[in-house]
Amino acid sequence: MRGVTLPAGWTARRPTLDDLPAILALVHASDVAAVGHPDFSADDVREALAGSPYVSPERDSLLAYAPDGSLAGWAYLENENGGDRDFLEVYTHPRTGLPAQAPLLAMTLARVAERVGELGLTTMTVRAGAIPTEKPYIAALRDAGFEFVKRYARMRRSLDGVPAAAPAPPDGVSIRTVDPADDADLRLFHGILDAAFRDTPDYQPRAYERWREWVDGQGSVAWDEWLVASVDGTPAGILQSSDQSLDDNEGWVKMLAVARPHRRRGVGEALLRRAFALYAAKGRAKVGLGVDLANPTEAARLYYAVGMTPAYEADIFERTVTTP
Repeated sequence: MRGVTLPAGWTARRPTLDDLPAILALVHASDVAAVGHPDFSADDVREALAGSPYVSPERDSLLAYAPDGSLAGWAYLENENGGDRDFLEVYTHPRTGLPAQAPLLAMTLARVAERVGELGLTTMTVRAGAIPTEKPYIAALRDAGFEFVKRYARMRRSLDGVPAAAPAPPDGVSIRTVDPADDADLRLFHGILDAAFRDTPDYQPRAYERWREWVDGQGSVAWDEWLVASVDGTPAGILQSSDQSLDDNEGWVKMLAVARPHRRRGVGEALLRRAFALYAAKGRAKVGLGVDLANPTEAARLYYAVGMTPAYEADIFERTVTTP
């Protein structure tokens, strides 16, 4: 991240897990300004600070402090599988962080350029997300060479009135929970997920071993919310929940996948309704998920059909980075 500096009086350093509370407060302030409510959990920060075999907070994350000593900015990279696409995040405090926004972006892009050479690549695609109301950040992204590529929606619905018993699935469809003690069952779960997303253009595959490392690294896993659906006895779909929104008393659908031969049989809706019932039985107030509005499977149509609506939308920007 050489060649770019913060404004006079500002300082920067690498984060550690001890910074988690301060970082969470910063991100929540940014969330509230952008979408009206916190949308990031302590587990989200912990996961970012834990890094992965492909990115690390010691090299790929940076905290920025305003002249008064307050934490006002945080930038970091994500790369789940070591591929040629990084995701870049820059959070700044809505009152004090704006002077650090463009410099943090530039510093992190410079780090991406270093990574191109380190990974033995010639180019790297880097993406970043912004809420449409975040005009200064969008301007900074465009000034840095990013272009709009797609829009995501953060969808939500209330669980008020949802019974603890899910409606019966369609004829021929059965749903069960995954067995976390059975490696073969987890491999089956991962295999359905991986195969179902192969026809999604932006999908970045992750081998089973790497996926298991990620699962095992989660702060908590509610295995009774991980579901497998079968059609006429053949495994056909999965639903993977996450505890990332428990602080907001929200159930979270991390992944929903239905194998191509079994789509349009009501499998996805049956999985969602079973998950809704599980969340409601635990006293969750609402359920949420994220969806790519350009997904060729038209997943958003299903989510509308089960009563979900966008809480907000986010735009994804992209550019190519080469070695310095």
